[in-house]
Amino acid sequence: MTLELQGIGVSRGIAIGRAHILFHNQPDVREYLIPAFSIEQEVERLNSATEQARQQLLAIRNHIPANAPTDVSAFIDTHLLMLNDSSLTTVPIEMIRSRRCNAEWALQLQRDALINVFNEMDDPYLRTRQDDVDHVVNRIHRILADENVLDHEIPDGRLKNHIIIAEDLTPADTVLMQHQGIAGFVTEHGGTTSHTTILARSLGIPAIVGIKSVRRYIQDNEPLIIDGELGALIAGADDAITVEYQQRLVAFQQHIASLSRYKTQATKTKDNKAIKLLANAELPDDISLISNAGAEGIGLYRTEFLYMNRSAPPEEEEQLAAYRDVIESIDNPVTIRTFDLGADKTVDGGRSQGHTVTNPALGLRAIRLCLNQPNMFRTQLRAILRASAFGKVKIMFPMVSSQQELIQAKAILNNCKQELDKEGLNYDRHIQIGVMIEIPASAVCAEMFAKQVDFLSLGTNDLIQYTLAIDRIDDQVNYLYDPLHPAVLRLIHMTIRAGHKHGIEVSMCGEMAGDPRFTRLLLAMGLTSFSMHPNAILEVKRIINKTNLRELPPNTLQILNMDDPFEVELILEEINRLN
Repeated sequence: MTLELQGIGVSRGIAIGRAHILFHNQPDVREYLIPAFSIEQEVERLNSATEQARQQLLAIRNHIPANAPTDVSAFIDTHLLMLNDSSLTTVPIEMIRSRRCNAEWALQLQRDALINVFNEMDDPYLRTRQDDVDHVVNRIHRILADENVLDHEIPDGRLKNHIIIAEDLTPADTVLMQHQGIAGFVTEHGGTTSHTTILARSLGIPAIVGIKSVRRYIQDNEPLIIDGELGALIAGADDAITVEYQQRLVAFQQHIASLSRYKTQATKTKDNKAIKLLANAELPDDISLISNAGAEGIGLYRTEFLYMNRSAPPEEEEQLAAYRDVIESIDNPVTIRTFDLGADKTVDGGRSQGHTVTNPALGLRAIRLCLNQPNMFRTQLRAILRASAFGKVKIMFPMVSSQQELIQAKAILNNCKQELDKEGLNYDRHIQIGVMIEIPASAVCAEMFAKQVDFLSLGTNDLIQYTLAIDRIDDQVNYLYDPLHPAVLRLIHMTIRAGHKHGIEVSMCGEMAGDPRFTRLLLAMGLTSFSMHPNAILEVKRIINKTNLRELPPNTLQILNMDDPFEVELILEEINRLN
């Protein structure tokens, strides 16, 4: 009997293979008192386990193929950096000595404290970094428990062409198993912004997340099919279904191979409308991936990585060096977003002492935090301005909700310019300023903002969350995350029209920009600038280059007024069927 389970498709592609059920035994962590004479021995036990974890990760990194995307090794490096961070090394040791507790318990207490910090962050990307803390801590716990190396970390080829079924996967797991030739994976947990799913997209591994209790329904070595785009897992497929998916798999592989020809082509519709395709970036290592994708620039350069896992904010010279490296590595414009950190940041200088944040999504974050910490904000603005002397740079303010916030931010920027003038330091005196439209208030007031800035950028990830009042990484409500909700579409259209009216560029830098299902709909709305993950660029370019705007159905924009999801999907299918 055929069984189909539905999850969230996070990495496109078809995979056909046998199941390999992966069980990560969670460590049973208990507290016990250490005799005074054994304290230093317990400290050494933790240090030794941490070093073994480091050596395991180094061995994993050494197995990464030379032609793998740069962000593959970057994920492993993130875990290695955590193993060098005092929050996971020094603090647990202090607990062992002060509380005379065992190493496992000290490590678990510190893990819980760090997870609480991440849980209070509003930014979904930053919040999912708690997964990395868990992955690193669990690795050390397994070593402390004298557990053997996990089966999938033994490169003996046993996983080749298998579909991995697991509760969750770490980036290290994913790299190792991809190196062994897995066909795809399915997990019970996870979201679209976790490190593992981002990594799956980079490596081209078909993947589905969010199928609850999937290991109860699937047997080890059972034949499976997964559709990473639709989020469908099929077990017990009959011959007809299997043949159909085999044909789709071949067609998909041929399609991916054919995309390379678009890399050097100009991006324009068949009726000669020029469209700009940009890339999102968050780490310096992303630059080579962006260049290989043929992006026309960086539409969103996240700067939060500079502020993470440190006791004090980065100084001006450090930031200048980081921004300059990116700017000089790419010939095209770079849009740098000022720090978008949550209500409880990981730099001590910005934390609210004694203040409990009950709802960080509505709290002190992004531009609010920038204005609340003007010295830290000025340091970043000075660094960005100085970096603009080395290439084309734009500045983007996140989560602006009122005219007053924009006026204050521009005033601080102008003061920074005056300081640089007095100091005789070079910068682009005509540097462009923009705001992210990512909350309903800013979309409704987009026309007001358009009069005061050089560009607008639609941050659809947050815009959808705030409009629909849902948390897209919460497994219990993320089914409500709907880019096609009429309220969301109307806010997007309103913003694009405001930009057109006042003659400024409107870009989109959320996940929606890189989803091929929405490309033609966004073109019909008038969007002419898209910024996305580099791996999505060629597919979106293919759709744009095959689109004739004059041939789009005349009822396309009626989708803005439809409240029936079925009718919405019908129109979307109609415009996407065009050659």
